[in-house]
Amino acid sequence: MSRSPVLLISGEEALVGEALRKAVNEALDGEDRTLALEELSEENYRIDGELDLAPLIDAAQTPPMLTGRRVVVARNVGRFGRADEVDGLIRYLVAPLDTTTLILVWEKGVKPVQQRLAAVPKALAEAISAAGGQVLRCSVGRGRDADQWVADQIVHAEVNLDGRARAMVVERIGEDRTRVIGLLSTLAGVFGPGHQVGAADVAPYLGDAGGVTPWDLTDAIDSGDIAAAIEKLHRTMGAGERHPLGVLTALHGHYVRLLRLDGSGLDDEKSAAAELGIKTYPAKKILATGRRLGSDRIAKAMRLLGDADLDLRGRSAWPPELVAEVLVARLASLSRR
Repeated sequence: MSRSPVLLISGEEALVGEALRKAVNEALDGEDRTLALEELSEENYRIDGELDLAPLIDAAQTPPMLTGRRVVVARNVGRFGRADEVDGLIRYLVAPLDTTTLILVWEKGVKPVQQRLAAVPKALAEAISAAGGQVLRCSVGRGRDADQWVADQIVHAEVNLDGRARAMVVERIGEDRTRVIGLLSTLAGVFGPGHQVGAADVAPYLGDAGGVTPWDLTDAIDSGDIAAAIEKLHRTMGAGERHPLGVLTALHGHYVRLLRLDGSGLDDEKSAAAELGIKTYPAKKILATGRRLGSDRIAKAMRLLGDADLDLRGRSAWPPELVAEVLVARLASLSRR
């Protein structure tokens, strides 16, 4: 079977770990893990206190013993963000050992903590491609792409979630979409592959609710559902770790868009999208909300936002979270009239 001599994995931490697990299992292809697998980290690259990729290159060039091939996993390669630092690795990739599968994990170092992860040097990416390898970027994506990613994970899970269970998972994880990987793995371990899983089965393993997107909060406010809006607010400030001032900024942006379209004479989503510099779907929602609220209530909302801003900056003795709760409740109540 033809195998890629080198794979570089980068991207979101939770996804990198899952991609690495799959890549190692595929590369081993039944070989004895204890004999065929070697894993290196930044501690292995330290020579006399200096970082050097020489130990990695030596490991990649070592022939297998008692197995048909070797799999070398190199963690923390993101420590080497300059082209000159990966020059030896690039030279190795000109003629990689055909009995070695080299898996590079482009991630930060941890001792000491690396503050910034540089991009993969262009010369290294080109060398990997020339060697017949692959650079794998692991990402959930954004918006509908992220929602589709979650749906794909559920569809291809080892357990079969019914409709209610799927809806419960999507609602609970919110923006913390990578949580679905661990959740599905846990469910497979508990119930076994191929098991039909319902909402009651899933509920004990969901944990705390994850954060939500800003438009989840504004949608709840625009619907006039005060209870739902407060719940979304709590998830934004809790799991979403957003300060009330950050929430206020997001809400201000939403109502500024409503204000810009109010009285503009624009009545179709394409024109509104062009005016606001956004896509047509959110522009359509903003148009509908603006028509429903009208000028007076949009102006009232802007005054509420201004008052909340002053309260959050010290005018009021209320806790910031209470200021945000009252603001969201008042904004949602405007949509109920």
